[in-house]
Amino acid sequence: MPSSIDEDGQSSLELDDSSQTQPTPPSPQSSGGTGVGINLQQAFMFRPNDSIMHNAGTVAIDPTPLITYDADGGAGPTAISGDALFHEQGEVQNDKEQAADGDDDVSWHHPISATKSYFSTLSSFFSWKFLSWLGLINFAVTGGVFTLVMSLGLPLFKELGIDASRQQLYMTLIMSPWAMKPFIGVASDLFPIRGYNKRYFAIYSILIGLVGCVVLLVLYHSGTTSRAVDQGSSAVQHLADIIVICFTAVSYESATLDILGEGKYSELMRKFPESGSSIISFKFGWALAGSIITQMYVGPLSDRGHWHVLFWIALALALSPLYPTIVGWLPEKKKTSEDPGITKVCPGVLFDKGSFLQKKIPFIVITVSGLAGPLLAAVTTYADLTIGLIASALMLVALALTTYFVFPRVVYNIILSVMLMSVSSPSIGSALSYFYTADEQCLPDGPHFNYTYYITLTGIVGSVVNFVAVVLYQSFMSTWRFRPALIFTIVVGSLAPIVDLIIVMRWNIKWGISDELFFLLGNAVFESLVTILIGIPMSSIFAKIAPPGMESAVFAYTVGITNFCNMLSGLLGSGIIEWSGMVTVGDNCNFDQLPYIIVLWKVLIPMLIGIPATFLIPNVLQTENLIDWEKERWYESEHEGVGTSDEDGEDVEDSRIEPHLL
Repeated sequence: MPSSIDEDGQSSLELDDSSQTQPTPPSPQSSGGTGVGINLQQAFMFRPNDSIMHNAGTVAIDPTPLITYDADGGAGPTAISGDALFHEQGEVQNDKEQAADGDDDVSWHHPISATKSYFSTLSSFFSWKFLSWLGLINFAVTGGVFTLVMSLGLPLFKELGIDASRQQLYMTLIMSPWAMKPFIGVASDLFPIRGYNKRYFAIYSILIGLVGCVVLLVLYHSGTTSRAVDQGSSAVQHLADIIVICFTAVSYESATLDILGEGKYSELMRKFPESGSSIISFKFGWALAGSIITQMYVGPLSDRGHWHVLFWIALALALSPLYPTIVGWLPEKKKTSEDPGITKVCPGVLFDKGSFLQKKIPFIVITVSGLAGPLLAAVTTYADLTIGLIASALMLVALALTTYFVFPRVVYNIILSVMLMSVSSPSIGSALSYFYTADEQCLPDGPHFNYTYYITLTGIVGSVVNFVAVVLYQSFMSTWRFRPALIFTIVVGSLAPIVDLIIVMRWNIKWGISDELFFLLGNAVFESLVTILIGIPMSSIFAKIAPPGMESAVFAYTVGITNFCNMLSGLLGSGIIEWSGMVTVGDNCNFDQLPYIIVLWKVLIPMLIGIPATFLIPNVLQTENLIDWEKERWYESEHEGVGTSDEDGEDVEDSRIEPHLL
């Protein structure tokens, strides 16, 4: 059956109401892969390890375009091509039921035919303009300029003489816009600007990112940095603060475009679940490609001090989505004050009062959780570390109590488990990065890695390992129960820092193994492996605890809390580095306390707290539901009139409400 693409960027294929459900994976084995697509960007941003500082640009990718799930030798829904996707609705439903039997095997298709099938699937459901826009923002912004900025955090601040503790505070603050994604999603859905929920939020974020890049160019073209170093620590501190603001502006552009793109493709996936995870793979494929290419030149140019060249590249990348966004490549229908539930706030700004009243409490909770992280990160960085940590701990308790009173007990137990696992593994990535890249004056017997090796080579290796790890997880661990999968991840994640310990103690040199080889085969591989191992099951858990009708809102809330916990982990790690007395810059560095910190905070405590915390999570298979929402009867709107009904009188979803806040 042929299809066409309408103004909303989606296929106009007619489907009955039974298809308007949350997209489901084609088989039990693929549940991890679909989860990867939804939330591995969060794992890429924050996770209870130290990859923020080690491989900031590593992006995970879902390999399902090359995998097919089939019990009878034919292709499953995510692998079939062309018009074969358009079965009669009953046949599609039968395919889903067969895929749910749990007997499907994973088989490989030829890369060329699988790729053709993959792009045929994409073009059947998504317009070329939307695909172009999504690919561009992930290649140029998420995988490009954002990876560039995060990779430069180490060499730039280190050149200015900023110590490891302070640098980690800065990097945590720079990452804070990603913790704001739930708030950005709420704001864009409730306040259409000139009738559009997404377009002008995207344009404003791009302009903010451009301002950050322009200021950086001015600083590094005018000789401001060298003058600041000559003038002393006060001028350096002021310059570093400006750089942090500029980097945060670029991070805000990336985070905003990411959540707006997620909102649109989740809407289309919900409407056409037959599209499978093809759009997810498309997104992460372009982000991974952009990340690898960016890491190829960031390291060598950083070693040569060509900062202005890097910021010209950043400016071009940040600017690239502006025109496609202005002309409407991010498709959406224009709203007016005449639409049901829409009121006018001021010229050019509307308010979706109907959506807000329908789900007021979740909206408020999501908004608060989205703003808490950035505000506390700013307080901790620029006020007092101790006060900031105390305030962050109190906020964490408040979020836990809110979850307890607002959500079902199972959801509370899972969120509490995530909190414990995240906070029990404070990040010490800055101290390790400073150790690995210390020069001979700072650390005579250190590894002395240059940035070409530390950023470029290990980053590329990490990206490749990410892809392989997804395939391994789907092949071997996707059928495990959640609890043993998480325990295995915690154990592997706690053993990975032993590689750091061996290098810090210089034991590998005594064994005749060079630092470069031992780090590349050990740390670079383990860090990326743990990213996937923790990302896939947690993504699946977050998706499964979302109640019907509010899947993406609750998903955003859980991800927001996770990001907040990992921000707290970074702040706590900064405090540990500072309070340990380590000297990480200058001519007489002292890393004597680093081995003890690794053993205590990265090996022992994560296992002692993290493993018991997994027992708060139901021990069900990853292919089973975590919550029986038929019995739960959780959140029922007090404004039932806002919804609509179909011809049979059954409630259906209000089409005015964006999917990532439903």
